[in-house]
Amino acid sequence: MSYSISRTLDTTGLTCPEPVMLLHKAVREMSAGDIVEVIATDPSTTRDIPKFCNFLDHELLAQEERDNCYFYHIRKSEAA
Repeated sequence: MSYSISRTLDTTGLTCPEPVMLLHKAVREMSAGDIVEVIATDPSTTRDIPKFCNFLDHELLAQEERDNCYFYHIRKSEAA
């Protein structure tokens, strides 16, 4: 990992659409180029978060599953 996390969003225990809604709110509060780490337990985030990034043109830097949690690193786009 050659970037630094700007903020962490812990959505463990929440089910969709809550993790994506919280991510959307967090991204709105961030500056372009900032990176958020999302931690989730809902398996549907493996589908929903990449779609969110693609739709809003944010960069999904990493997606990983470990210890029954899903981790995402997302860079806010310049355009958003």
